Amino acid sequence: MHIVYLSLGTNLGNRKAIMYEAITLIGEKIGTVIRQSSFHETEPWGFESPNLFLNACVCVSTSLAPRQLLEATQAIEKNMGRVQKSIDAQYTDRIIDIDILLYDKLNIDEPDLVIPHPLMDKREFVMVPLKEIWKD
Repeated sequence: MHIVYLSLGTNLGNRKAIMYEAITLIGEKIGTVIRQSSFHETEPWGFESPNLFLNACVCVSTSLAPRQLLEATQAIEKNMGRVQKSIDAQYTDRIIDIDILLYDKLNIDEPDLVIPHPLMDKREFVMVPLKEIWKD
């Protein structure tokens, strides 16, 4: 089994219900949610919007390989109504965003999969909830 840390964010709709739904789907499709941070309300990062974000992090035990994990997180986003990922740092409002932060102690640098997440330490909305649950 592998230990992964995921970041979740939403700024549309019933944000709290969306977060709970995403965490439930992560438990069903990816693996056992071992730890979950509290929810944090934050300003949008990288773009302007009147909609505040709700952010959290989860620690998950999974048997999925990194590429399978990426496919699973993207499938959850799509099934929850996300229509497109951010491209070239062009961020927009979103129903759900799930980012892979850490996967065991692996370093992966592929065009569509970079682990550890390259911007996580620059994002307070990621680091604050991550520090609540990170045991390493």
